[in-house]
Amino acid sequence: MTRLLVECTHVFKHPTVNSGIQRVVRNVIKQLPASAEDVECMPVILIGGGLYQVKRLAPLKSLKLDLIGLRVKLEQWASAFWLRHRALERRRPFSQSHFARRVLYVGCRLTAFACFSLPMRLLGRALKGKQIPERCVPLQHRAGDQLVLLDSSWHSDFFAHVERLKRDGVGVIAVIYDLIPLTHPQFYNTRLVEVFSEWFDWITRTADGYMAISATVRDQVREELQRRIGAEQTDKRWFDFFHLGSELDLHNSHATVEPRLKSLFATPEPVLLMVSTIEPRKNHAYLLDAFERAWAAGSTARLCIAGRVGWKCEALLARVRNHPELNQRLFMFNDLSDTSLEHAYAHASALVFPSFVEGFGLPLVEAMQRGLPAMGSDIAVFREIGGEFMAYFDLADPQSLTDLVTDMERSEVFPAPLGLEQWRWLSWREASAQLVERIERNVNPSAVGPQSQHAHCP
Repeated sequence: MTRLLVECTHVFKHPTVNSGIQRVVRNVIKQLPASAEDVECMPVILIGGGLYQVKRLAPLKSLKLDLIGLRVKLEQWASAFWLRHRALERRRPFSQSHFARRVLYVGCRLTAFACFSLPMRLLGRALKGKQIPERCVPLQHRAGDQLVLLDSSWHSDFFAHVERLKRDGVGVIAVIYDLIPLTHPQFYNTRLVEVFSEWFDWITRTADGYMAISATVRDQVREELQRRIGAEQTDKRWFDFFHLGSELDLHNSHATVEPRLKSLFATPEPVLLMVSTIEPRKNHAYLLDAFERAWAAGSTARLCIAGRVGWKCEALLARVRNHPELNQRLFMFNDLSDTSLEHAYAHASALVFPSFVEGFGLPLVEAMQRGLPAMGSDIAVFREIGGEFMAYFDLADPQSLTDLVTDMERSEVFPAPLGLEQWRWLSWREASAQLVERIERNVNPSAVGPQSQHAHCP
């Protein structure tokens, strides 16, 4: 029997983070198929040089002070603090005076040391020797096990441990969400690009197989390996993909919807929804350009931007906050719960997604699975996911999106060739089963039956 050790270390350590990869990891782990005759699936983490089987991914409810959680919060607050420092540096008088910038930097360093660095060091000492949480148990690996690196492992410290497992006969499978830090480094901070590139160098040397989240990314990964190590070495690895599910697993029907969001949908004018982290790759500036043209032409459509604040977005946030249509025809929410997001999907007129580049585009599937039609950038992966069920616009011309919005508003007909009544997509249970089936198909080709359907057709 093959044991699939599905790694989820980052989500285990940071259970409250709810962005794209964390959502995927949490849902795949939750829906891993029960052990069958030929394969056994178990979630695992790699901490402190040890391998542990996860018994519970969500944190235990406890009245005790959560020191690990507190340290994570301090790290998040410190990151936000230094983002604010960088924004202040660009303003007067700091932008015009080296002395003023120096004073600002020294003041911020002292503040950060007192408020963040020192408490984190003290917490580190308090947590020393207590890195094995109650939610997991030690696990002994075996030759023939397959370690599936499902989580975002590029910032992890377990590379040497994985290499030891590989020397002991454990197969290594890398789940690749995208190669965007390599192909479009301008969208990220320099350090993240360096870290991701170092990780990809490591995973190129270490992995036996690669599971992407779309056929588009699978092909990109194969091409990147051919470029780095040549066709002969690339042919010794295997490449496949699975598609993601669509349910919002943290939705709670008894939770309260954000009141300001609820009031947005209380009037009949159409609302177009954008769901994503606020960062340059998502192309929010294009979105504003297109809607400003629509509003200038008399459109009453409203734009609702939902997503946490990310990086390199100070100018975009300033544009939104100073926009004359803010809270009139332009709305932004940076901390919506899954319950509020479910409400937005249920009541919006369409989803709009102008991203420059994606590995998958999870909000598109989340929206369309709920009957909300979607407009997206005319890029390959969106065509793979949406087919003729979506409407597409040209990223070189904001007017193409403006025309889609105004035509839909005028005709009350969504401009896609096929209606969503024919749409079907995978559940997270089916997505997890597909992941396991395709890994097993590549690891043990003779032991696998027919593969599951992945397309969006009925």
